[in-house]
Amino acid sequence: MKMVEEICSGIEQIRTLHPLVHNITNYVVMNFTANVLLALGASPVMAHAIEEVEEMVGLANALVINIGTLSGPWIDSMAKAVRAARDRSIPVVVDPVGAGATRFRTETARRLLGEAPVAVLRANGSEILAIAGIKATTKGVDSVAGSEDAREAAKELAKTYAMVVAVTGAEDFVTDGSRTAVIRNGHPLMSRITGTGCSASAITGAFCGVTKDAFAAAVGALVTFGIAGEIAARENPGPGSFQVRLLDALDAVESSAITECSRVALS
Repeated sequence: MKMVEEICSGIEQIRTLHPLVHNITNYVVMNFTANVLLALGASPVMAHAIEEVEEMVGLANALVINIGTLSGPWIDSMAKAVRAARDRSIPVVVDPVGAGATRFRTETARRLLGEAPVAVLRANGSEILAIAGIKATTKGVDSVAGSEDAREAAKELAKTYAMVVAVTGAEDFVTDGSRTAVIRNGHPLMSRITGTGCSASAITGAFCGVTKDAFAAAVGALVTFGIAGEIAARENPGPGSFQVRLLDALDAVESSAITECSRVALS
């Protein structure tokens, strides 16, 4: 399967090239997100000060914007970084954490999508519905809607913004408006620790940093992360030890595991 070969190639490229992923992300998950990128083989940097984001973006292979802990100055930094990435043709991944929970978050997500072209929007079902202007229920920053509920909205957003939309949940759904992928990798324990959604976005940034096809990058990131979650869940660990095992699994995941374990339906 060509997509499996592309995923394996992406992992190899990340481990060879160590792409620098510039994250403007929430402080709840900064440490874990950085460790996830390191475990996979990428190089993370966390920098949100408006005085340096433009310069830092210039050094990066990808930019990941995560709105989990918002403030006015951070939003201005995010917007400036996205514009700098546009000027340098650096791929941008946006994670609209909690869009739909408050007007502030929803409007911020829409503002960032309008600042400059985005390669990938990675979100849960409720966030996608909210950005699309469809009434959706959230529980704090957690989704109530499944990825299957947001598929049509995801396709429309992908067409409107000329980007890839990756909707994560029990099943992951990726679309660029014409191509689609349904990914059935992962484990329920991934929802029992904080930061797995944020980490999926960061890993998507790493894949975007080594491939020009944002659709393939998003699929590769979610398959790889899902399989790592399955490996980490072997022997039924609790959430605490699962988190550590997840980092180990990302470090250890090989092409053979991708070939044997990937469950992707393309159309």
